Amino acid sequence: MKAIVCTKYGSPDVLQLKEVEKPVPKDNEVLIKIYAASISSGDVRTRGFIFPRLFWLMMRAMLGFRGPRKKILGSDLTGEIEAVGKDVKRFKKGDQVFGYPGSGAYAEYICLPEEGVLAIKPANMTYEEAAAVPFGGNTALHLLREANIQSGQKVLIFGASGGVGTVAVQLAKYYGAEVTGVCSTTNLELVQSLGADKVIDYTKEDFTKSGQTYDVVMDAVGKSSLSRCKSSLTQRGTYVSVGMPMSYVIKGLWLSMTSSKKLIGGITLPKTENLIFLKELIEAGKLKAVIDRRYPLEQIAEAHRYVEKGHKKGNVVITVEHNGKT
Repeated sequence: MKAIVCTKYGSPDVLQLKEVEKPVPKDNEVLIKIYAASISSGDVRTRGFIFPRLFWLMMRAMLGFRGPRKKILGSDLTGEIEAVGKDVKRFKKGDQVFGYPGSGAYAEYICLPEEGVLAIKPANMTYEEAAAVPFGGNTALHLLREANIQSGQKVLIFGASGGVGTVAVQLAKYYGAEVTGVCSTTNLELVQSLGADKVIDYTKEDFTKSGQTYDVVMDAVGKSSLSRCKSSLTQRGTYVSVGMPMSYVIKGLWLSMTSSKKLIGGITLPKTENLIFLKELIEAGKLKAVIDRRYPLEQIAEAHRYVEKGHKKGNVVITVEHNGKT
């Protein structure tokens, strides 16, 4: 089968299209024919080994010292189950699924355990659209729930046009919040179309200097800071950081000790129950995927170069052909 193999860290050019052995499912696994995958920020960081110096040794130990231990990257996917192991109960051959394997999605096929983060694909979504949901959707859902989002609250989302932000805007509206989205000039219309009550162009206005306060301030792209945003929180407000840096652990403790405000964030581990909840919202018309660009598997280096620039709207999706079908 075709797969994108990454044997060393570096520029997008280290991603090489190769022929590798097609996997065979174990008794508790399903074999998925992949039709689409998405490129997450985690995929880009792993490929380029883009991590703070402080965590260099720890991340090398986790991912691999000379190159990624898991040679095939790709964390989100959609496809069709081609075969199932004899112990599998939840799925059957022919099921259309979407999920988060964490790695291995840049390929024509993958084997995943039945108990993995996998669910039936939303019926009203294409494979490409569904591939854009698992990572960003799970992250936004988990963090908003951790922030105990409530109907009637004022929520500000910084980076509202990104992969996590586009989902967070829609989820916050679903929960009944008044949503303010912060993005660049070219993305104002998109964020409004997702349901934001107000939009702020960060190239023209600094929301931290407006005097407006919010019950929840979410940094969905990791480009703001607690020190800048804490004055924009209500007395019992919550600052939410996607990909929270280690320094925030101490800052968060100090914030909770010196005020009624709090900080949440950190690594979000996807869960199957979250995927099922997101599927239900999608099928009810409450949530949609935002896709910026689509690339064939063979052009994945170009796709990584585009994502690395940091200006994508929503998600970038990789399509995988199987005898002319995608």
